[in-house]
Amino acid sequence: MNAKNLISLIMLLALVWACGKKEKAEEQTEWPEMDAFHLIMAESFHPFKDSGNLEPARRYAAEMAQSAAKWAEAPLPEKVNTPEVKEKIALLKSGTAEFANLVQQGDSAQIGEALTGLHNLFHELQEAWYGKGEGHHGHKH
Repeated sequence: MNAKNLISLIMLLALVWACGKKEKAEEQTEWPEMDAFHLIMAESFHPFKDSGNLEPARRYAAEMAQSAAKWAEAPLPEKVNTPEVKEKIALLKSGTAEFANLVQQGDSAQIGEALTGLHNLFHELQEAWYGKGEGHHGHKH
């Protein structure tokens, strides 16, 4: 193999490597903001769902609103960077802010209804990420 062919081969391999690396960088497998929000939502919603206990939801309401706001500000992974997902995250941000205010003055029925609505909206975002019908990492209902 002469020097010209060797250089061409090296350049070709470098190009293939660079293209392959770019594709892998674009394939995001984690959505840390969703995972962070999920932890707070689970701590808030499941005691209510399982036994009607709203104390955790009251305790975590401000933290939930902060997490949703952080999520709304973060760049979206490519596979969910759609107008529909952007709208749902914006609704989650405003909804959790309203919820944080509601827990201060609302009655239990209002709080439970609002929490359930936020939980359902969150699940729509999870479905966008994981795919409809595929389930999601041990989250049972």
